[in-house]
Amino acid sequence: MGNYEQEFISYINENRNIIYKICFLYSNKFQSHDDLFQEVVINLWNAWPKFRRECKVQTWVYRIALNTCVSFLRKSKSRPDSMPLTRNIEAIADESDVAKINELYKLIGNLGKIEKAIVLLYIEEKSYDEIAGIIGISRSNVAVKLFRIKEKLKLMSEN
Repeated sequence: MGNYEQEFISYINENRNIIYKICFLYSNKFQSHDDLFQEVVINLWNAWPKFRRECKVQTWVYRIALNTCVSFLRKSKSRPDSMPLTRNIEAIADESDVAKINELYKLIGNLGKIEKAIVLLYIEEKSYDEIAGIIGISRSNVAVKLFRIKEKLKLMSEN
C-alpha cells in the first residue's frame, strides 16, 4: 500500500467517530448508517485527490460527510424514524445518560437538514467560526440559528 493510501486511511481512522455521528443523524429506515458511512468514505476517497489542504482535514471531512448525507436524504425524501446511538456512547455513559442521549438524538432527528448539521457541530464543540466555515454561513447566522435550534429543541422536549 502506498503512502497516498496510508495517509487517507489514517485520516479516516482519526475522523471515524465524526463520520459515524453524522451518518447516525442522517440515516433512515431505508438505509443503515453503516451503508451511509461507506458512501461517505467512498465520496471522501473520490474527493481526496482534489483536497488542497486549504482547510483542516477535519473540516473537509465534515463538509463531505454532511453533503453526502444531505444528498442522500434529498434523494430518498424521507426522514429518520429514530436516531441510534454512536457506537462508543454506551461504553462511557450509564443507563440514565444513555436514555437522555437517545432522547436528544431523537429530537435532533426531527430538525431540518441544516439545523441537524449545526447542532451536531455544536455538540462536537466546534467554534462558531468553524461551524460557519463548514456549513457555509456567517458566524452571526450560526449564533442566531443555534439560539433558535435550542429553543425549538426545548419546546419539542416539553411535548
